[in-house]
Amino acid sequence: MAERFGSFAAFWPFYLREHAQPATRALHIAGTWGGVLLLLAGLLHGPWWLLLLAPVLGYGCAWISHLRVERNRPASFRHPVWSLRGDLRLAWLAATGRLGAELRRHGLQGGSGSGGPS
Repeated sequence: MAERFGSFAAFWPFYLREHAQPATRALHIAGTWGGVLLLLAGLLHGPWWLLLLAPVLGYGCAWISHLRVERNRPASFRHPVWSLRGDLRLAWLAATGRLGAELRRHGLQGGSGSGGPS
């Protein structure tokens, strides 16, 4: 049975535990930023098919990481909106150098591939 969450704040620690392996986080971050770039390129410059490719890249990287690295079921199947928000937050924290501290705050290692120390 899927866990139920009353808020994103309650969901976030679950999200981080589901992405415990550094390789999983790295693939999510790459897929998220790649998807964002494709979305922006499609919106600003075209061609239109880049808009379709953006979620394929983003979710493809994420789902492969869950299947091959984490060996769990993607949270996006049960919590699609909060999972997308989690992916964006994860990517932002990594880009701003704050992911390591966030992982430690939630009792997870902030090692290689996690966005580094902060």
